[in-house]
Amino acid sequence: MSIWGKILGGAAGFALGGPVGALAGAVAGHAVDMLTEANLQQGDATGTAAPADERAATRQIAFTIGVIVLGAKMAKADGRVTREEIVAFKEVFRVPPQELRNVGRFFDQARQDAQGFEPYARQIAKMFPRKSRVLEELIDGLFHIAKADGAVSADELDYLRRVAQIFGFADADFERIRHSHLGPDESDPYTLLGVTRDSSDAEIKLAWRKLIRETHPDKLIAKGLPQEFVDLATDKMARINAAYDRIAKERGIE
Repeated sequence: MSIWGKILGGAAGFALGGPVGALAGAVAGHAVDMLTEANLQQGDATGTAAPADERAATRQIAFTIGVIVLGAKMAKADGRVTREEIVAFKEVFRVPPQELRNVGRFFDQARQDAQGFEPYARQIAKMFPRKSRVLEELIDGLFHIAKADGAVSADELDYLRRVAQIFGFADADFERIRHSHLGPDESDPYTLLGVTRDSSDAEIKLAWRKLIRETHPDKLIAKGLPQEFVDLATDKMARINAAYDRIAKERGIE
């Protein structure tokens, strides 16, 4: 499974509300009216709700567009969009050749859109439970874009922190995520595991096992997460294990 549905394909893709739907309308132009009309014709005169598979398609396309928007606004958070950031977006959210043009149109529209990122983040947040693993993997992807030009600026960090808050993550959760992207020389292994130096060995081991269990690629695959997010989780699990190994060596934990 890939994150990318056919962004402009399928009537369900335009049965969207909120800021994502508005952006889709701005990009697609008159095609929206045509596709929306076709979508309505699929239902009956009684206004029966759309079939489950159609709603699922709409949800995936809305999420996909939302990812593009947050990625574009992440790249612009420090006032400029660099080539490295665009490359980083393509690295994390691998775009199939047949969707490159459509993704580019949404990316450019999102960069030019005067509306802030918050409405888009709120719409995505409503698609999942608070602190969902999908939402955490999305934040990881945004961190990858922020790091692309060599450093995460203060403006970019503020952007990421605000997105995390909208997604339901507490400050401690955000610090845990942030430290997983600092590298072994700068990150605090305790913060990365969500524990403190006052935590017991048993508490540290429990926190480590919980994170590994939640992050394990097999679990994410079973939940139907796209391969892009599974790959992010694989990298993150390696960083979690490295942090635990540092603490275990320091404390003599076996």
